[in-house]
Amino acid sequence: MAQPTPSFFEEALNAARGCWALVIGRRDASTWFDFSQRGLIGSLVAVLLAMLIAGFGPMLLGIPVPAGAPTQSIVMNSALFAAQALMAMLVLRQMGRQDGFVPYLVASNWVTLVSGVLLLLSLFFGEAGLIILLAIVIVAMMTFINIGRFIVTLKAMQIVLLFISQAVGIFLAMGVLALILPVPTAVQ
Repeated sequence: MAQPTPSFFEEALNAARGCWALVIGRRDASTWFDFSQRGLIGSLVAVLLAMLIAGFGPMLLGIPVPAGAPTQSIVMNSALFAAQALMAMLVLRQMGRQDGFVPYLVASNWVTLVSGVLLLLSLFFGEAGLIILLAIVIVAMMTFINIGRFIVTLKAMQIVLLFISQAVGIFLAMGVLALILPVPTAVQ
């Protein structure tokens, strides 16, 4: 008998549980993510939502932003996402672990959405939000390591190589974008 497919909301709840399992270092974290083609599409929707939150979230909270900043944020985040995914694909292929690309991408995309929501919430705390920002960065690093350990099942040196390659790809993409994108005008 065919199993009913979960709604996006149910998939998001399971992914949130998986993200929490990654944060606390549970080996069964992968059981919460859907690594099928449908799950990949759902995770891409999640990363798109994260980009929209990053771009338009501050405006929704009434925080003034420069004209064009939301669009620029979305363009920049899209390019950084592409650079990160491309570097992960290349490095995993070099390691002979192409089988880990979709699971890596799915888990990483859901972590991106959770991080985006937490970053938006940190705006409520004013300058104290910087402490929350630091905590989010630390937790994001932990989840990255645990995605490598528990989702893709990489060895320690492979995780380091994946991290370094993605950092290089992101920095190169940021450099190119800095040359192409104009600086947003000041808030009036």
